[in-house]
Amino acid sequence: MNEGQTILLVDDCEDDLRLMRNAFQQSKCDHPLQEVHNGEEAIAYLNGDGPYYDRHRFPLPIVMLLDLNLPKKNGYDVLTWVRVQPHLKRLAIFILTASTRLEDVECAFYLGATSYLAKPSNLETLEAMMRCLCDWIQINHFPQIQQGGQE
Repeated sequence: MNEGQTILLVDDCEDDLRLMRNAFQQSKCDHPLQEVHNGEEAIAYLNGDGPYYDRHRFPLPIVMLLDLNLPKKNGYDVLTWVRVQPHLKRLAIFILTASTRLEDVECAFYLGATSYLAKPSNLETLEAMMRCLCDWIQINHFPQIQQGGQE
């Protein structure tokens, strides 16, 4: 149903990015994975600003995987910004972070996170998590998200 829909990964840690790329490949997830490395880039990507203007190369994602600890603007800043954008308010945002602190979970959901996932400590568990995510994307019904506030 949602074949080929883009997943946006927002993380600044090159080791975590490499693990995620590997997990996506091993889980045979057929969704293109786009990456940005800080909160400002995430906002620019979602807004179609600067190098992300071309929506053929940088399509709006069906799901965003968002780390909390990011340079420039942190995950909370990005989440807060997204949830006040009329055209993005329904974007599925999965927090994917190392933190399991209850206050981080509570704050993320208060700000509008769709889900909160703790980064697994091993590749096998991460692959299983990505398979579940990709399976969920395939069976879930998503609202249409359009560029520039067109709903």
